[in-house]
Amino acid sequence: MLVDGTWVENWQPIQAKDEKGGFVRQISSFRNWVTPDGQPGPAGVGGFQAEKGRYHLYVALVCPWASRTLMARSLKGLDDVISVSVLEPFLADQGWGFGDYPGANRDDLNGAAWIHELYTRADPHYTGRATVPVLWDRQRKTIVNNESADIVRMFNSGFRAFASSAYDLYPQNLCHEIDSLNSRIYPRLNNGVYRAGFATTQQAYEEAFADVFGMLDELEQRLADSGTNWLVGNTLTEADIRLFVTLVRFDAAYNGLFKCNLRRLADYPALSRYLERMLAVPGVAGTVNLDHIKQGYYSIKALNPNGIVPAGPLLRWSHGLPGGIASQTKDFI
Repeated sequence: MLVDGTWVENWQPIQAKDEKGGFVRQISSFRNWVTPDGQPGPAGVGGFQAEKGRYHLYVALVCPWASRTLMARSLKGLDDVISVSVLEPFLADQGWGFGDYPGANRDDLNGAAWIHELYTRADPHYTGRATVPVLWDRQRKTIVNNESADIVRMFNSGFRAFASSAYDLYPQNLCHEIDSLNSRIYPRLNNGVYRAGFATTQQAYEEAFADVFGMLDELEQRLADSGTNWLVGNTLTEADIRLFVTLVRFDAAYNGLFKCNLRRLADYPALSRYLERMLAVPGVAGTVNLDHIKQGYYSIKALNPNGIVPAGPLLRWSHGLPGGIASQTKDFI
């Protein structure tokens, strides 16, 4: 992590622990918003007006939070408005790095070798972890925002002069229901898998484990009973983006490495069909790279010290995805 702008120790997955030994996630520190007219958004200061070509998004395809923003960019038709760099999937001693791994890029914009270098360019005295996603302002040469939930919403509303109207990810008449659902899915499932995987006591692990599968059971029943394609209002919203990024990683990473092994996602019929519907939405599958997901999670030394990446699982929905069914089956069956 960085302390007063200096990298002081090797990357570690555990950010903080509560009194039960449970995983505590760091709060994002850059919270400015891009708005249509440059006025301040819900947090931060003003001066970040939506403009084509001004902003650049740094992501890692292994990271579900970064993938949220990549999906929102795609669904809102902002591919030609906001440029993107993809970091390598491995979590090295200095965290996220740039390089030549297939599907990743060098940082041609700022010439950084590590994402933490961008944090110290934005704030020479920055203390904390250097995370993805990062939304960068080319004009002011600084980080606008590193909170995925904020970035998803600003892509939905802040760039409306440039964005597609095909999807409104946060429609006004559904805001309350979306917020209510998000507030339950995030701690129990999105972050719940991390709470299970990085728990340092049996009690903390079992509490997280129960939350994960309690939430999956509830969502399975919700989708089965509703007869609709999506979580809220039968229209694709940010609630679907937030759920999808966890589901698509579940059997490949969380089920085994994070010890969330009561059931596989494949054992949930309604959730499995939902995952396939999401992947069929134009622009969504292009944000998923199973090779990066597996390489990234299994590079976490604290959980997998020998660095062995499993050959499976065989995922029926992964055909055509990088690291998907074709590459998984080629040499084994």
